Amino acid sequence: MDFDQIYYESGTYLLGKELVSEGLKKKVFYKKDDGSVWVDLKDFKLDEKLLLRPDGTSVYITQDLGTAQMRIDQYMPGQLLYVVGNEQIYHFDVLKIILKLLGRDWADEILHVSYGMVELPQGKMKSREGTVVDADDLMDEMYETAKKTTSELGKLDNPDDLEWKDLFEMLGMGALKYFILRVDPKKNMLFNPEESIDFNGHTGPFIQYTHARIRSLLGKAESRGFKSTGFKADISFHILPKERQILKLLYDFPAVVSEAGTNLSPAVVANYCYDLAREYNQFYQEIPVLREPDANKIRFRLALSEFAGNVLKRGMGLLGIQVPEKM
Repeated sequence: MDFDQIYYESGTYLLGKELVSEGLKKKVFYKKDDGSVWVDLKDFKLDEKLLLRPDGTSVYITQDLGTAQMRIDQYMPGQLLYVVGNEQIYHFDVLKIILKLLGRDWADEILHVSYGMVELPQGKMKSREGTVVDADDLMDEMYETAKKTTSELGKLDNPDDLEWKDLFEMLGMGALKYFILRVDPKKNMLFNPEESIDFNGHTGPFIQYTHARIRSLLGKAESRGFKSTGFKADISFHILPKERQILKLLYDFPAVVSEAGTNLSPAVVANYCYDLAREYNQFYQEIPVLREPDANKIRFRLALSEFAGNVLKRGMGLLGIQVPEKM
């Protein structure tokens, strides 16, 4: 992930203080005897809110006022999205109201994309009690979990090989990202490292393995003379229900991406990828591809497989998850 712009509090609080001064002049804010500045939000069924301390120093809301104004001035966006935990819902409700009191019509375009908290099997993380998990430690643990699980499946020949290390990294990060992104953002969730790496469960590695399975099938097909040129087939035969279901899922992909964007929910794409991977695996187990005597049906099923693999790769890519070519 890259950041196009980083705003530091040291660069935004001064603009925030200017907005507070503007509010005092417009008489939408008021100053108490101790010199502190406040806004009364009782008309909005909220409390009074401190904007500047008695010594003139800013608070979080002051800095966010300045940052919002700076973002508008610099980019003139159609919408301002704040991706912050649901514990800050009140804060962003207040931010929008204050900006509207200052006459900023664009405050209506502020959207707090709140998300639930992630808990671990040992309980909720609490910084004050020291029960926090460092992200680097968690990623290291996911790498080791991926290595252990792959080893238990009997897939390892040389676990120290660089190619295997890259795969462990891909599986570990895929498991971590997918397990979190598959849940509706607004819901709290329990993250279990062992469960997240299950190759047969509702997990990232299950989808990653499905993509690798498809690439393996296409490789075998090419070795038998079925070169991928779109695998054009004359579909004059009866399409089986399982094949039809996969075709329907593939057809739905653009609408799924659109829905995820509209609802600001990566979970829509994540769960779609799982549904597609599950349907394809059932197809793979039940319907012969290269063992099919009709070459025309082989080409169709290879085309269906290639299409499914490409959509899985694209869908997981939207979630920031890589898929391996082989496993």
